[in-house]
Amino acid sequence: MIIIPIKEGENIERALKRYKKKYERTGALKELRNRKQFDKPSVINRQGKLKAIYIEKLRKAEE
Repeated sequence: MIIIPIKEGENIERALKRYKKKYERTGALKELRNRKQFDKPSVINRQGKLKAIYIEKLRKAEE
């Protein structure tokens, strides 16, 4: 459970913004979307390898 202490005289919009940011950092929504559908382990591994190759190309191009 996320708890956001509200300070004396603090604007409710500002507190709501802090809540949203904290909620986003927990990764709950991202995990929920990932669990919506099942991906085979081989597909996940392939995506991970492709991502690693892409990042490596970016690093080499930077040098």
